[in-house]
Amino acid sequence: MLALLFVFNWATAQIEVAEPAQPALASEEKPQASLAPTADENSLLWEISGKDLETPSYLYGTIHMIGKEDFFLTDMTKETFGKTEQVAFEIDMNKMNDMSVMFSLIGQVMMKDGIGLKDLLNEEDYNLVNEHFTEMGLPMFLFEKVKPMFLASMASGDMSAGGDMTSGDIVSYEMEFMEMAKEQEKEVDGLETIEYQMSVFDSIPYEDQAKMLVESIGSELIGDSQFDEMVEMYKKQDLSGMQDMFAADEEGIGKYEDIFLKNRNENWIPVMEKMMASKPTFFAVGAGHLGGSVGVIALLRKTGYTVKPLY
Repeated sequence: MLALLFVFNWATAQIEVAEPAQPALASEEKPQASLAPTADENSLLWEISGKDLETPSYLYGTIHMIGKEDFFLTDMTKETFGKTEQVAFEIDMNKMNDMSVMFSLIGQVMMKDGIGLKDLLNEEDYNLVNEHFTEMGLPMFLFEKVKPMFLASMASGDMSAGGDMTSGDIVSYEMEFMEMAKEQEKEVDGLETIEYQMSVFDSIPYEDQAKMLVESIGSELIGDSQFDEMVEMYKKQDLSGMQDMFAADEEGIGKYEDIFLKNRNENWIPVMEKMMASKPTFFAVGAGHLGGSVGVIALLRKTGYTVKPLY
Protein backbone atom coordinates (compact mmCIF):
# COMPACT_ATOMS: atom_id res chain seq x y z
CA MET A 1 0.00 0.00 0.00
CA LEU A 2 3.01 2.33 -0.04
CA ALA A 3 2.20 2.58 -3.74
CA LEU A 4 -1.00 4.34 -2.69
CA LEU A 5 0.99 6.96 -0.82
CA PHE A 6 3.34 7.42 -3.75
CA VAL A 7 0.63 7.75 -6.34
CA PHE A 8 -0.80 10.70 -4.40
CA ASN A 9 2.66 12.23 -4.25
CA TRP A 10 3.22 11.51 -7.95
CA ALA A 11 -0.11 13.08 -8.86
CA THR A 12 0.10 16.19 -6.72
CA ALA A 13 3.66 16.78 -7.86
CA GLN A 14 2.39 17.42 -11.38
CA ILE A 15 -0.28 19.94 -10.48
CA GLU A 16 0.36 23.61 -11.01
CA VAL A 17 -0.39 25.38 -7.75
CA ALA A 18 1.17 28.74 -8.47
CA GLU A 19 -0.51 31.82 -7.14
CA PRO A 20 -3.45 32.98 -9.30
CA ALA A 21 -3.28 36.42 -10.83
CA GLN A 22 -4.65 39.04 -8.45
CA PRO A 23 -7.25 41.54 -9.64
CA ALA A 24 -6.27 45.17 -9.76
CA LEU A 25 -6.91 46.98 -6.49
CA ALA A 26 -8.84 50.20 -6.23
CA SER A 27 -6.69 53.13 -5.14
CA GLU A 28 -8.21 53.14 -1.66
CA GLU A 29 -7.66 49.41 -1.11
CA LYS A 30 -4.56 48.11 0.67
CA PRO A 31 -2.90 45.04 -0.79
CA GLN A 32 -3.21 41.93 1.39
CA ALA A 33 -0.08 39.90 1.93
CA SER A 34 -0.21 36.38 0.55
CA LEU A 35 -0.67 33.67 3.14
CA ALA A 36 1.29 31.18 1.06
CA PRO A 37 4.93 30.50 1.95
CA THR A 38 7.31 32.98 0.32
CA ALA A 39 10.42 32.14 -1.68
CA ASP A 40 12.47 32.99 1.41
CA GLU A 41 10.69 30.47 3.62
CA ASN A 42 12.71 27.47 2.46
CA SER A 43 11.85 24.79 4.96
CA LEU A 44 10.06 21.47 5.19
CA LEU A 45 9.49 21.94 8.93
CA TRP A 46 6.95 24.42 10.30
CA GLU A 47 5.79 25.40 13.78
CA ILE A 48 2.06 25.93 14.33
CA SER A 49 1.17 28.19 17.26
CA GLY A 50 -1.26 30.90 18.31
CA LYS A 51 -5.01 30.94 18.32
CA ASP A 52 -6.03 28.77 21.31
CA LEU A 53 -3.01 26.48 21.35
CA GLU A 54 -1.17 26.20 24.65
CA THR A 55 1.65 24.18 23.09
CA PRO A 56 2.91 24.37 19.49
CA SER A 57 2.40 21.58 16.99
CA TYR A 58 4.56 20.96 13.94
CA LEU A 59 4.07 20.34 10.23
CA TYR A 60 6.57 18.47 8.04
CA GLY A 61 6.50 18.03 4.28
CA THR A 62 7.49 14.52 3.22
CA ILE A 63 8.34 12.88 -0.04
CA HIS A 64 6.72 9.48 0.22
CA MET A 65 9.63 7.53 -1.28
CA ILE A 66 13.21 8.67 -1.84
CA GLY A 67 16.58 7.11 -2.56
CA LYS A 68 18.53 6.22 0.57
CA GLU A 69 21.41 8.46 -0.48
CA ASP A 70 19.05 11.44 -0.71
CA PHE A 71 17.19 10.84 2.57
CA PHE A 72 17.84 13.29 5.41
CA LEU A 73 16.35 14.40 8.72
CA THR A 74 17.68 17.54 10.37
CA ASP A 75 18.45 17.77 14.09
CA MET A 76 15.69 20.37 14.38
CA THR A 77 13.17 17.92 12.91
CA LYS A 78 14.18 15.21 15.37
CA GLU A 79 14.01 17.70 18.24
CA THR A 80 10.52 18.95 17.40
CA PHE A 81 9.32 15.39 16.81
CA GLY A 82 10.39 14.58 20.36
CA LYS A 83 8.36 17.47 21.76
CA THR A 84 5.06 16.12 20.48
CA GLU A 85 2.73 13.49 21.90
CA GLN A 86 1.20 12.13 18.71
CA VAL A 87 2.00 11.81 15.01
CA ALA A 88 -0.55 12.30 12.25
CA PHE A 89 -0.02 11.17 8.66
CA GLU A 90 -2.31 11.57 5.65
CA ILE A 91 -3.69 8.17 6.66
CA ASP A 92 -3.26 6.17 9.86
CA MET A 93 -0.13 4.14 9.16
CA ASN A 94 -1.27 1.46 11.60
CA LYS A 95 -3.93 0.56 9.04
CA MET A 96 -1.16 -0.29 6.58
CA ASN A 97 -0.33 -3.34 8.69
CA ASP A 98 -3.94 -4.41 9.18
CA MET A 99 -4.43 -7.23 6.69
CA SER A 100 -8.20 -7.19 7.13
CA VAL A 101 -8.24 -3.57 5.98
CA MET A 102 -5.90 -4.28 3.09
CA PHE A 103 -7.96 -7.22 1.82
CA SER A 104 -11.13 -5.15 2.03
CA LEU A 105 -9.59 -2.62 -0.35
CA ILE A 106 -8.48 -5.01 -3.07
CA GLY A 107 -11.72 -4.54 -4.98
CA GLN A 108 -11.23 -0.76 -5.01
CA VAL A 109 -7.93 -1.11 -6.86
CA MET A 110 -9.70 -2.74 -9.80
CA MET A 111 -11.62 -0.97 -12.56
CA LYS A 112 -15.37 -1.44 -12.64
CA ASP A 113 -17.64 -2.98 -15.26
CA GLY A 114 -14.99 -5.44 -16.47
CA ILE A 115 -12.95 -2.71 -18.14
CA GLY A 116 -9.34 -3.59 -18.93
CA LEU A 117 -6.32 -1.59 -20.02
CA LYS A 118 -6.71 -2.85 -23.61
CA ASP A 119 -10.08 -1.08 -23.71
CA LEU A 120 -8.43 2.26 -22.89
CA LEU A 121 -5.26 2.29 -25.00
CA ASN A 122 -4.45 1.91 -28.67
CA GLU A 123 -2.21 -0.99 -29.68
CA GLU A 124 1.00 1.07 -29.69
CA ASP A 125 0.46 2.51 -26.20
CA TYR A 126 -0.64 -0.83 -24.79
CA ASN A 127 2.49 -2.51 -26.13
CA LEU A 128 4.58 0.24 -24.52
CA VAL A 129 2.97 -0.42 -21.13
CA ASN A 130 3.15 -4.18 -21.55
CA GLU A 131 6.86 -4.15 -22.43
CA HIS A 132 7.64 -1.83 -19.53
CA PHE A 133 6.00 -4.06 -16.93
CA THR A 134 7.41 -7.22 -18.50
CA GLU A 135 10.93 -5.78 -18.15
CA MET A 136 10.14 -5.10 -14.50
CA GLY A 137 9.24 -8.77 -14.08
CA LEU A 138 5.54 -8.01 -13.67
CA PRO A 139 3.38 -9.93 -16.16
CA MET A 140 0.78 -7.56 -17.55
CA PHE A 141 -2.03 -10.13 -17.42
CA LEU A 142 -1.96 -9.84 -13.62
CA PHE A 143 -2.66 -6.09 -13.77
CA GLU A 144 -4.88 -5.80 -16.83
CA LYS A 145 -7.88 -4.56 -14.83
CA VAL A 146 -6.02 -2.49 -12.19
CA LYS A 147 -6.79 1.24 -12.22
CA PRO A 148 -4.16 2.94 -14.41
CA MET A 149 -3.09 5.44 -11.75
CA PHE A 150 -2.05 2.60 -9.47
CA LEU A 151 -0.13 1.12 -12.39
CA ALA A 152 1.56 4.50 -12.85
CA SER A 153 2.85 4.37 -9.28
CA MET A 154 4.12 0.83 -9.83
CA ALA A 155 5.71 1.79 -13.14
CA SER A 156 7.79 4.41 -11.35
CA GLY A 157 8.45 2.15 -8.40
CA ASP A 158 12.24 2.28 -8.70
CA MET A 159 12.05 6.06 -8.20
CA SER A 160 15.06 6.46 -10.50
CA ALA A 161 17.24 5.42 -7.59
CA GLY A 162 18.21 1.97 -8.75
CA GLY A 163 16.43 0.04 -6.06
CA ASP A 164 13.23 -0.78 -4.26
CA MET A 165 11.80 -0.75 -0.74
CA THR A 166 12.82 -4.33 0.01
CA SER A 167 16.44 -3.76 -1.02
CA GLY A 168 16.81 -0.85 1.36
CA ASP A 169 17.77 1.52 -1.46
CA ILE A 170 14.45 3.34 -1.19
CA VAL A 171 13.32 5.05 2.02
CA SER A 172 9.83 6.15 3.04
CA TYR A 173 9.64 9.21 5.29
CA GLU A 174 6.31 7.94 6.60
CA MET A 175 7.83 4.62 7.64
CA GLU A 176 10.80 6.37 9.26
CA PHE A 177 8.51 8.62 11.30
CA MET A 178 6.37 5.60 12.14
CA GLU A 179 9.40 3.81 13.58
CA MET A 180 10.31 6.92 15.58
CA ALA A 181 6.76 7.09 16.91
CA LYS A 182 6.95 3.47 18.06
CA GLU A 183 10.31 4.01 19.75
CA GLN A 184 9.00 7.07 21.58
CA GLU A 185 5.62 5.47 22.30
CA LYS A 186 3.63 8.18 20.55
CA GLU A 187 0.05 7.81 19.38
CA VAL A 188 -0.46 7.59 15.60
CA ASP A 189 -3.45 8.91 13.66
CA GLY A 190 -4.52 9.96 10.16
CA LEU A 191 -6.06 13.05 8.59
CA GLU A 192 -8.22 10.98 6.26
CA THR A 193 -9.09 7.33 5.77
CA ILE A 194 -7.57 4.87 3.31
CA GLU A 195 -11.08 4.36 1.94
CA TYR A 196 -11.34 8.07 1.13
CA GLN A 197 -7.97 8.11 -0.62
CA MET A 198 -9.00 5.13 -2.69
CA SER A 199 -12.29 6.76 -3.62
CA VAL A 200 -10.53 9.82 -5.01
CA PHE A 201 -9.39 7.89 -8.07
CA ASP A 202 -12.98 7.06 -8.93
CA SER A 203 -13.44 10.76 -9.70
CA ILE A 204 -10.95 10.57 -12.55
CA PRO A 205 -12.05 8.93 -15.83
CA TYR A 206 -10.17 5.76 -16.65
CA GLU A 207 -9.24 7.21 -20.04
CA ASP A 208 -7.40 10.11 -18.37
CA GLN A 209 -5.74 7.74 -15.93
CA ALA A 210 -4.53 5.60 -18.83
CA LYS A 211 -3.11 8.66 -20.57
CA MET A 212 -1.19 9.59 -17.42
CA LEU A 213 0.18 6.05 -17.22
CA VAL A 214 1.52 6.19 -20.78
CA GLU A 215 3.01 9.65 -20.24
CA SER A 216 4.70 8.47 -17.04
CA ILE A 217 6.33 5.50 -18.76
CA GLY A 218 7.25 7.57 -21.79
CA SER A 219 9.00 10.14 -19.63
CA GLU A 220 11.08 7.44 -17.97
CA LEU A 221 12.10 5.91 -21.30
CA ILE A 222 13.51 9.20 -22.61
CA GLY A 223 15.20 9.97 -19.31
CA ASP A 224 12.99 12.97 -18.61
CA SER A 225 12.50 12.28 -14.93
CA GLN A 226 10.50 15.01 -13.25
CA PHE A 227 10.88 13.05 -10.04
CA ASP A 228 14.66 13.57 -10.09
CA GLU A 229 14.10 17.32 -10.37
CA MET A 230 11.62 17.19 -7.53
CA VAL A 231 14.10 15.33 -5.32
CA GLU A 232 16.73 18.03 -5.90
CA MET A 233 14.22 20.73 -4.94
CA TYR A 234 13.18 18.67 -1.95
CA LYS A 235 16.75 18.35 -0.72
CA LYS A 236 17.03 22.14 -0.88
CA GLN A 237 13.78 22.36 1.13
CA ASP A 238 12.56 24.73 -1.55
CA LEU A 239 8.76 24.71 -1.38
CA SER A 240 8.40 27.66 -3.76
CA GLY A 241 10.75 26.04 -6.24
CA MET A 242 8.79 22.81 -6.11
CA GLN A 243 5.60 24.74 -6.77
CA ASP A 244 7.06 26.74 -9.65
CA MET A 245 8.69 23.82 -11.48
CA PHE A 246 5.43 22.16 -12.42
CA ALA A 247 3.58 23.66 -15.35
CA ALA A 248 -0.15 23.31 -15.67
CA ASP A 249 -1.28 20.28 -17.66
CA GLU A 250 -4.74 21.25 -18.81
CA GLU A 251 -5.33 17.92 -20.52
CA GLY A 252 -3.93 15.71 -17.76
CA ILE A 253 -3.52 15.77 -14.01
CA GLY A 254 -3.82 19.56 -13.88
CA LYS A 255 -7.57 19.22 -14.39
CA TYR A 256 -7.83 17.52 -11.00
CA GLU A 257 -6.12 19.99 -8.68
CA ASP A 258 -9.29 20.32 -6.60
CA ILE A 259 -9.50 16.56 -6.12
CA PHE A 260 -5.86 15.95 -5.23
CA LEU A 261 -5.03 19.11 -3.33
CA LYS A 262 -7.60 21.77 -2.57
CA ASN A 263 -10.47 19.62 -1.30
CA ARG A 264 -8.23 17.36 0.74
CA ASN A 265 -6.28 20.24 2.27
CA GLU A 266 -9.47 22.00 3.27
CA ASN A 267 -10.83 18.79 4.79
CA TRP A 268 -7.69 18.38 6.86
CA ILE A 269 -7.79 21.76 8.63
CA PRO A 270 -10.65 21.04 11.10
CA VAL A 271 -9.14 17.60 11.76
CA MET A 272 -5.78 19.20 12.50
CA GLU A 273 -7.40 21.78 14.77
CA LYS A 274 -9.06 19.08 16.85
CA MET A 275 -5.82 17.10 17.15
CA MET A 276 -3.73 20.15 18.09
CA ALA A 277 -6.26 21.21 20.71
CA SER A 278 -6.02 17.77 22.27
CA LYS A 279 -2.22 17.43 22.37
CA PRO A 280 0.90 18.69 20.54
CA THR A 281 1.03 16.89 17.22
CA PHE A 282 3.65 16.25 14.55
CA PHE A 283 1.91 16.28 11.14
CA ALA A 284 3.75 14.52 8.30
CA VAL A 285 2.12 14.99 4.88
CA GLY A 286 3.36 15.16 1.30
CA ALA A 287 5.34 18.35 0.64
CA GLY A 288 3.09 19.11 -2.32
CA HIS A 289 0.31 19.89 0.16
CA LEU A 290 2.21 22.63 2.00
CA GLY A 291 2.78 25.49 -0.44
CA GLY A 292 0.59 27.69 -2.60
CA SER A 293 -2.60 29.60 -1.93
CA VAL A 294 -4.60 26.41 -1.30
CA GLY A 295 -1.82 24.72 0.66
CA VAL A 296 -2.03 23.64 4.29
CA ILE A 297 0.24 26.47 5.47
CA ALA A 298 -1.90 29.17 3.85
CA LEU A 299 -5.12 27.57 5.11
CA LEU A 300 -3.81 27.33 8.68
CA ARG A 301 -2.73 30.98 8.55
CA LYS A 302 -6.12 31.95 7.17
CA THR A 303 -7.77 30.11 10.08
CA GLY A 304 -5.80 32.24 12.54
CA TYR A 305 -2.69 30.22 13.39
CA THR A 306 0.85 31.48 13.28
CA VAL A 307 2.80 29.16 11.01
CA LYS A 308 6.53 29.81 10.74
CA PRO A 309 9.40 27.89 9.18
CA LEU A 310 12.04 26.24 11.37
CA TYR A 311 15.58 25.85 10.06
